[in-house]
Amino acid sequence: MKSSSQAIVNYTIKKILSRTKKDSHLGELLSGSFIALSLRIVGIVFGYVLTLLISRNFGAGAMGIFALSATVLSMLAIVGRLGFDTAILKFVAEYTAQNRQDLVKEVYYKALKVVLPFSLAISIALFFLSPYIAVYIFHKEHLSPYFRVASVGIVPLVLKLINAQALRSVRRIREFSFFQNVANVFFASVFLVLLLPFPRMNLFPVEAHVASLILGAVLSQIAWKKYARLDAEPNNNLLRIPEIMHVSLPMMFTSSMFFVMYWTDTLMLGMFRPEAEVGIFNVAVKIASAVSFPLVTINSISASKFAELHSKKDLKGLRKIVKQSTKLIFWTSLPIAATILLFPSFILGVVGKEFQAGVFTLCILAVGQFVNAISGGVGPLLNMTGRQKAFRNIIISASLLNVLLNVLLIPKYGGIGAAFASMASVVAWNIACVIYIKSYLDVVTIHVPFLSRE
Repeated sequence: MKSSSQAIVNYTIKKILSRTKKDSHLGELLSGSFIALSLRIVGIVFGYVLTLLISRNFGAGAMGIFALSATVLSMLAIVGRLGFDTAILKFVAEYTAQNRQDLVKEVYYKALKVVLPFSLAISIALFFLSPYIAVYIFHKEHLSPYFRVASVGIVPLVLKLINAQALRSVRRIREFSFFQNVANVFFASVFLVLLLPFPRMNLFPVEAHVASLILGAVLSQIAWKKYARLDAEPNNNLLRIPEIMHVSLPMMFTSSMFFVMYWTDTLMLGMFRPEAEVGIFNVAVKIASAVSFPLVTINSISASKFAELHSKKDLKGLRKIVKQSTKLIFWTSLPIAATILLFPSFILGVVGKEFQAGVFTLCILAVGQFVNAISGGVGPLLNMTGRQKAFRNIIISASLLNVLLNVLLIPKYGGIGAAFASMASVVAWNIACVIYIKSYLDVVTIHVPFLSRE
């Protein structure tokens, strides 16, 4: 029995190796996905370590405050970077394929010239407006010092995300994955552990988070300078800032609407419900997001391939890489979703008994994330093929649906209502993107075995 099983495994491995030798795109997708997947798992582990450190040492209320502060920080950082992070991924991937290092250098430094002063202005505004935001938006005056500390993290977060996407565009997947998925939670966990011997303050988790962003920004800048190989002088006459922003601004609006969809639930729970309920919901969101981490992982490789193949007008190659990536996403997401749906109470109980109140919330969120995963990399595909405005419009519509459902459901149903609103909006925008891509690009992004022709 063992010998027959071993023979099957050996045959499968040989078949995969044979295919990767014949297909360079598949080989790059698999090798890059393995690296990104490994680091994504490390990031998830440290994300849960950070959640446990906060929950066990400070309680669900502190977890809720941390979630609200991190949400405000991330929301303003999206505006601060003006979509330049995603635009850099598109431009640099195309210019690297054309061996135009002068344009790579130019687009990078022009992006920094715009986003750093703009994000600094947002940071200063948040610092001075924190008391008013705490009182008039969240109706919780005690949140003001947390928002002030969070304001310090806006510029470092913007710089780190710009550098991470730049590294991704030149195929430095290991470095991109570290700064995107690991650096924040790892460094924040370390800083928080160092703070634990001191008298406990609910401000510690937010301070540790901001310190991790500063360190991550510094290290990402060092990594980009090391690996970018930008020896060529930028050609300032070929690429203008308005041209870059013509691509980046729709992407910023898309990212903003994504944020609205992803974090409106947390923000509105913070407005209508106690911090403890926000903390429970936030933990459920983090666990459910594990379902789609194969999607995020594989997209980290496939997005630059989409841009490269589209710039070469290789539609056949584009369809092939989409098909390969969607199969990988389905088969890696399925066991994660099944585990969460079968053992939700046990998984939440690991964080703490009070978090088991979020069982139904977790299950609803996990279903939404599974639909997100099996729909494939629709967002990167639209962004990298010049359809960023269509993607923006779809996400805006879904975000409005999310806000409407949250307004209707959260006051009465709390976390369960927020979870349903999230699931409905995620399903809606994924289905809309799948239909749009099939209609206008003639590419099938979704892979479900019993619905697939193969």
